[in-house]
Amino acid sequence: MILITGGAGYIGSHTNKALHNAGYDTVVVDNLCKGYENFVKWGNFENYDFGSKDVSEVFEKYDIDGVIHFGAFSSVAESVEFPQKYFKNNYKNTLNLLQVMREYGVDKFILSSTAAVYGNPEHVPITEDQDLKPINPYGHSKFITEKALQREADKGDFNYVSLRYFNAAGCDFDGEIGELHDPETHLIPLILDAAIGKRESISIFGTDYDTPDGTCIRDYIHVNDLADAHVKAYEYLCKENESNIFNLGNGEGYSVREVIDMCKKVTGRDFEVKMDDRREGDPAILIADSTKIREKLGWVPQYDLEQIVESAWKWHERMNVI
Repeated sequence: MILITGGAGYIGSHTNKALHNAGYDTVVVDNLCKGYENFVKWGNFENYDFGSKDVSEVFEKYDIDGVIHFGAFSSVAESVEFPQKYFKNNYKNTLNLLQVMREYGVDKFILSSTAAVYGNPEHVPITEDQDLKPINPYGHSKFITEKALQREADKGDFNYVSLRYFNAAGCDFDGEIGELHDPETHLIPLILDAAIGKRESISIFGTDYDTPDGTCIRDYIHVNDLADAHVKAYEYLCKENESNIFNLGNGEGYSVREVIDMCKKVTGRDFEVKMDDRREGDPAILIADSTKIREKLGWVPQYDLEQIVESAWKWHERMNVI
């Protein structure tokens, strides 16, 4: 059985569905501070904080073979304002989880990491062997968590895969689960809120970056592609019995302006776009080189930006009466 921390959240719930469809038994551990119990439609659910010693009760109750760890805060802006909150939850609480795993002999771990560990990359597309120089507390909390995993693996009888996400986006095409953050911080759902009139406008933070149109460029990856990568990463751990780190991205970059234009195209709606100052901690360009995961795991992303927006819009239409 696979334990999924944060499995009631956005990416965790999609991965839970993918694991279920692949024939795996799962148990979701989530304290519901960010997730939703009705997103746990597959497997078992236990309301625990993964940073609490009480989570050992879950290891007593279930025969757990491995852990997929989504239980982290992920807002760059919030991490700049409240860095200690991020270091406690994303790093310290993960150390507690690793200790419990060690006590119960659970030796496989997949980390939901981030491209934010690279900071301002040395070159683009970004390869896994670049120096890690995070420029915000969120990225730094994941950086030191990766180091903790490396130390744990060095002890023996433990292997991990760290998946460095680029920009997760889109929703389940069946409409069973989707993206529902409170508050919402991700670009595409914020744009779609403007498209349905839930927001008066959408803001572009920074128009003077060294990019073709002056706005930040990001690599958007459909959440179902992310979920598929987690299934393949778990099977890799079971088969190869070795640790590894992989980028997760399409390998293509889209600017904020391009994403806004795609949302207008898909929805057929116009809305106000405002220009605002840069946000602290935002690199100009983040695009993945995903060659390694394609070659090692046979993973190939299936969805482009238009399909990402279409699936997100379908979820928005379901959640908001238009």
